[in-house]
Amino acid sequence: MEATLDPHGHVLTLTDGAKHLRFHAIWLRDNAQDAETRDPGNGQRLISLRDIPPELYIASARCDGDDLTVCFEPEGKVVKYTVSWLRAHVYDRVTQNTRGWVADDLALWDASICDRVPTGDFAELKQRGDGLAHWLNGAVQYGFAKVENGPVEQGALFQVVDLFGYVRETNYGRHFEVRTEVNPTNLAYTGLGLQAHTDNPYRDPTPSIQVLYCLESTAAGGENMVVDGFACARRLQEENPQYFDVLANHCARFEYAGEADVCLTSRRPLIELAPDGELIGVRFNNRSLSAVTDVPFEKMDVWYAAYRRLGEIIDDPAMEVTFRLDPGEAFIVDNTRVLHARKAYSGTGKRWLQGCYADKDGLWSARNAAARRYRMAAE
Repeated sequence: MEATLDPHGHVLTLTDGAKHLRFHAIWLRDNAQDAETRDPGNGQRLISLRDIPPELYIASARCDGDDLTVCFEPEGKVVKYTVSWLRAHVYDRVTQNTRGWVADDLALWDASICDRVPTGDFAELKQRGDGLAHWLNGAVQYGFAKVENGPVEQGALFQVVDLFGYVRETNYGRHFEVRTEVNPTNLAYTGLGLQAHTDNPYRDPTPSIQVLYCLESTAAGGENMVVDGFACARRLQEENPQYFDVLANHCARFEYAGEADVCLTSRRPLIELAPDGELIGVRFNNRSLSAVTDVPFEKMDVWYAAYRRLGEIIDDPAMEVTFRLDPGEAFIVDNTRVLHARKAYSGTGKRWLQGCYADKDGLWSARNAAARRYRMAAE
């Protein structure tokens, strides 16, 4: 590996045969890992950009195996990097991401994964060993995961959340009951079947993890279903790019005002993309869709045609994974990606689930920490 500098010392190039990796001097200095720049305990940056001279340049750079030594001026500061770290954080690369791309650690799916649902045993998960690490990775990769053999007791769902994060309290409280009620405030509390949907699209931000935990299940029917909203959006894009674009380019509006002193509203697209085109969210909830007023008149017909087709794809049995929850079983969903539903159940017997919300930053953090812990152990 050879290190060379441009004439002004503003760009460093690492050359390994025919491969060239370039780094700006300001990026290297800002990402120095020394104890004066980063806290050795928590890794947080100790300096601000204003602490780095605007006239910064690299005076010299030398490679020795996996070590790279760089001298920055006018600070006269010498910083050591590892080439392996720089390779892992390279930004000098050609990107060919198309609109609607998804992150590499996500797996799009359909009904064909019915026998490969990420599932964890409750007792094993609570041991916080490799079983939990595997379950967390599956929950992130597929956007949902099941739990089996849990206690049949009220509040057990909080123990599921404790595996990766914290309960997010809403106007429904720390948790909500899902069972038949007289004069229900929400259709979820009836025996009706529900179209696959994401929860609470009228919130900003939307709760990004939902947990549903079964306590009773003697009624016929009521099977749970999950659908990969990202896979549905990508299928729509493959069929009709215009439909995908109109749903991504214009906001819908959602509203919930089913309780006194509650009027929740949000304005977000059904298909949400990051500025670089990454697919980062799907919102779909017919019950909570308000009047759409942010689509231009000349595109409203196309928007509704796209909305209809997306709904048809979501309803396609080929896209759904169906399972029945028995008492002591639960599942979690990434509510920004995976839609959930249930089939209708009969008026005889009982069906009682408890649900709550959490946030996926906790899930991803727990997954990342577990992966790092096991990677470090392997090393």
